[in-house]
This record gives sequence, structure tokens and C-alpha cells, in this order.
Amino acid sequence: MNQVTLLQPARIEFGNGCAPQCAAFLASLGVRRVLLVSSTPVLPAIASVLAALKAAGLVVIQAPCVDREPTRALFEQTLTVARAETIDGVLGIGGGSAIDVAKLVAALIRGNQAAHEVFGINLLHSRELPLVCLPTTAGTGAEVSPNAILLDETDELKKGVVSPHLVPDAAFVDPLLTVSVPPAVTAATGLDALTHCIEAYANKFAHPVVDAYALQGIRLIGANLTRAVRHGHDVEARAALSLGSLYGGLCLGPVNTAAVHALAYPLGGRFHIAHGVSNALLLPHVLRFNFSAAPERYAEIAAALGVPQHGSDLAAAESGVEFLSQLSRDCGVPQKLSELKVPREAIPAMAQAAMRVTRLLKNNVRPLAELDAVRIYESAF
Repeated sequence: MNQVTLLQPARIEFGNGCAPQCAAFLASLGVRRVLLVSSTPVLPAIASVLAALKAAGLVVIQAPCVDREPTRALFEQTLTVARAETIDGVLGIGGGSAIDVAKLVAALIRGNQAAHEVFGINLLHSRELPLVCLPTTAGTGAEVSPNAILLDETDELKKGVVSPHLVPDAAFVDPLLTVSVPPAVTAATGLDALTHCIEAYANKFAHPVVDAYALQGIRLIGANLTRAVRHGHDVEARAALSLGSLYGGLCLGPVNTAAVHALAYPLGGRFHIAHGVSNALLLPHVLRFNFSAAPERYAEIAAALGVPQHGSDLAAAESGVEFLSQLSRDCGVPQKLSELKVPREAIPAMAQAAMRVTRLLKNNVRPLAELDAVRIYESAF
């Protein structure tokens, strides 16, 4: 049994209508002027949170809206705004992009380190300000993870900061905040969360403690994603996805993801394809590459997805991948790189870029070389 370290917020609130409770928690930490990092579509949905913050006596300073997957330049813009104000806490409300920016602002606001100095694992020295996060999508699990991702425009590659200091002080997971998320975003973020759980379960560093989160996340998301995509106001399905996403986020600190995410990063970095779409498109191809290294694990994933078990582990694993492909199609997600206008001639450079994501590739159950990456991209083309 591998050693495992569990990193998560000291307080996690989960349930319909819990979002406004973040105001009293911030006030209890002595926060009086809080930087709100969010996105334009989210702001109309958080009126109750803003009212609660005002009632608790907090002054809210609005950061620039994070309306796309964040680049280093966008982060630096937000950091400049934060440094120009007197703030003593950070509140991230949104999808993974807004929450990742909030986490890094809270950590780097005093200027003791720069963003480019902390890309990697355990390079961040500290976090300067209290941090509270509320997810509005059921996807990244960033509200409970020690990770934050920025796009490095120079390298056209997403880069991660991984540190215990990025774990928020509290997370308030309110499924009602996800009800207004459009179908396409629901699908992409849900498939991202599902990929977190799958890659954490079939992982070189898998652990029984994390397995429990991963399998339950797979069950919840696999059974409810299509419902939430087709019927956005289905509160029961939304709650199931939010819980599945939370479980996926809790997998990220102790185990993290693997080759699917590593190969997805160049698609986002160079072609600005949504992260969840990149993962969903590559997932079947990477899993088939991995089957031989852990067939029993992939058979167990198929069972958690509700796929009937017949024959060998490899047969069950293949049925599980077929289920995942159909789920992705049912959610309207593109199935081929060619559909997303990715040119075939870009594949060698993408493979080279993916091989630099060593912090994730080291977790993959089967060693993956650059030629393997090329073949996986080709199979997804």
C-alpha cells in the first residue's frame, strides 16, 4: 500500500443553499475587505452571497472577471488590481479558472514569489491571505485541491502549481449555483470531473482511501451527467454531479491525474480547446493504451459506470470505454481532433509538449513515450 497524504480544506460545506454561509466564515477569520474573483456569467447567480457579505459587514472589491481559461497575463492583471487595494481575504466563486486565479492571488499578493517561480510541485513558500472558494460548475474540484493551472502563453502549454498552501481554508459547495450552467459547459466540466476520478483510480499511486472517493465519483457522474445536460434544472442530478466533482477534487491532492490530462494540456495551450472537451476526446484512446497495465482496475471502473460484467477484465474494460464514448456523444461533445480544426501536422509538436508534463505522466499506469503520444493523438484524429 502506497503512502498517501490527504490535503483538503479544514471546512467543507455541501448542500443546497449553503453558499451565503461563506460570509460568516470569512468574518470569523477577521476578513473585512475581500477580493471577489469570479466571472461575468456567474455574477447574476450570486446575489444572495453578495447580500450576505454586505450583511456581515464585509467590503467586496471586484477583481477583473475571469471569463476564459486563465493565462499568466490575465493572472498578472488580477494581481495588479489586488495589490492596488487594501484586502485581507480572497473569495473565489466560479469554475476552475476563477478559483485557480483566486488561489494564486491569495498566495502571491505580497510579491515574495512570482508565478513563473512556483510552477511545479511544492515550490510555493506560503499563502498570504485567507481563501474561501465556491464552485459554480461541477468539474474541476479546484475548491478542495492543492492545484492551480495557468496557461503559459510563451510555451503554449498549461502549467500547474501544486502546493499545500493552495488548499483553501473553506469550500462551500452549493449545487444550486450550478443550475444555470449551459448544457455544453455542464457536459465539458462533468466529463473533466469524471476523468479526475478515473485517472485517480487507475493510477500508479492509487490508494484505498482515494479509491473510495474515485469510485463513488464515477458512479455519481456516470449515472447523472446526461440528465443534468438535458435538464439543467434537475436539482437532484445537479447535486449528484456536484458531489461527484467534489470527490474528484479530493482525489487530486493525494493521487492526481495522469496521461489523459498531460495530453490534453497542449490542446488547450495551443488551440484553446476547453479543458473538459480535450479530456473527454482523449479519454478512450489513453485508456485503451493503458488497459494492459491494469485490466482489473479498468474493469472495476466499468462496473462503477454500471456496465454489465461479462467475460475477462479486458472485455469489461473495453465495454467501459464504449460506455464513456457513448456518454460523451450523448452530451454533444466532439469525438475527433479533426472536428475541432486541429491540423494533423500539429501532432508531433503536441506530443513533444505533452512529454514535458512529467508531474502527471509519472502517475500513468503504463509508461508513455513520445511516439506513444503521437499514436494516441493520431487515433483521436
